[in-house]
Amino acid sequence: MKSYAAVDLGASSGRVMVGRVALDRLELAEAHRFPNRPVRVPEGLRWDVLALYAGVLEGLRAAGQVDSVGIDSWAVDHGLLDADGALLGNPVHYRDSRTQGVAEKVWATVPAAELYAATGLQYAPFNTLYQLAAARDSAQLRHAERLLLVPDLLTYWLTGEQGTELTNASTTQLIDPRTRDWAYDIADRLGIDLGLFAPLRQPGDRAGVLRDEVLEETGLSGPVPVTAVGSHDTASAVAAVPAEAGERFAYICTGTWSLAGLELDAPVLTEESRAANFTNELGLDGTVRYLRNIMGLWLLQECVRAWGDPDLGGLLLDASKVPELRSVVDAEDAAFLAPGRMPERIAEACRASGQPVPVSPAEITRCILDSLALAHRRAIRDAERLADHPVDVVHVVGGGTRNALLCQLTADACGLPVVAGPSEAAALGNVLVQAGTHGLVGDLADGRRLLTRTQPLSRYEPRGDAARWSEAEARLVRA
Repeated sequence: MKSYAAVDLGASSGRVMVGRVALDRLELAEAHRFPNRPVRVPEGLRWDVLALYAGVLEGLRAAGQVDSVGIDSWAVDHGLLDADGALLGNPVHYRDSRTQGVAEKVWATVPAAELYAATGLQYAPFNTLYQLAAARDSAQLRHAERLLLVPDLLTYWLTGEQGTELTNASTTQLIDPRTRDWAYDIADRLGIDLGLFAPLRQPGDRAGVLRDEVLEETGLSGPVPVTAVGSHDTASAVAAVPAEAGERFAYICTGTWSLAGLELDAPVLTEESRAANFTNELGLDGTVRYLRNIMGLWLLQECVRAWGDPDLGGLLLDASKVPELRSVVDAEDAAFLAPGRMPERIAEACRASGQPVPVSPAEITRCILDSLALAHRRAIRDAERLADHPVDVVHVVGGGTRNALLCQLTADACGLPVVAGPSEAAALGNVLVQAGTHGLVGDLADGRRLLTRTQPLSRYEPRGDAARWSEAEARLVRA
């Protein structure tokens, strides 16, 4: 068996997982987990990227000798380097307020419809394009010689080599999903210097080897290659969807965000798709991830934090006893993007829409889970229609697979069976790309067959009255 270290960085925690792969075996174990806590400083909200890097090094030390390392993380955020390759400041957090009102200024030069037709990326206020526009007059950007997305920055610190992995680059709103290359015209019109970006890398490309100093600190014996994986964690998670050959499936990657959509061969760049706020991000083996971003379990995470971190299992059990669909909110509403006061904001939204106001933690939790299931339903039905791509089954992967109530509610809302698992999809997708470099796994379909044979999966059949979900959806439309 070969061993691979999958560094998987999420918005609230990071982990180093070790995948062991043989021709018909795939095992995954956690070597080290560490928090990812952003820091609010006078100039705004920042990622503590040095703490993340320290966590990565500690995780590699705990992992032991491996045959390769791969890194995936959240999208859009980046570090700026000076001419000597030194980091100019902690990366700005995508929830920072600096991009408020920036999109409208960008659209004055490149209208939103043109921007979508060229890049296929949904509107989100924190897209890298808008972050660069917001930083246009900053001292950091004026002195920057290189921009590295978060996983590429950590790869650079591990190896000394710079690159821009394609799946994460596709979230910048500066990639043309048809050519799978930079959208040169868009960048030129907006005055964005694409020379800031290192050369594009493909998943599976060699990204360097661990530096001698890294080997010394981690106790590993070199050479240890670092492999470019699907460095956007959603790209890696979608690669680990255990779909069967020929299966007409939708996927929902669950965690802080819910990413719900389809895997396609070509982007959908219609005006109707733009109006529905669907994104066309790039995946493995020439695929397109056609999906919608939904606020996800962030809503519950923030509530749990406000409540003093009660036992989650007990909270979900209590929520399961609350009548369904009593109150729902729009889980795609940007009003829920910022941290703080989440229970109060959910209650306020219910009050404003004339619904019963949830009061207890169980009632608010049930409101959140019903609302997420409803958002999943809307996204999948919209994707089917816009892409003319029927769906027979929904695959739920990521941390939300551990939430049986959410999985069942999603099956009920969609009126489709839900197959839940694997929970560590991003890490498994990361491992599969690395294993492919050693010939242990073939293409995307081959990796999925291996997952189906080796990973535990749960199935949820739809139940209840579908008309109740339609009525709940109508409540949101009226609101």
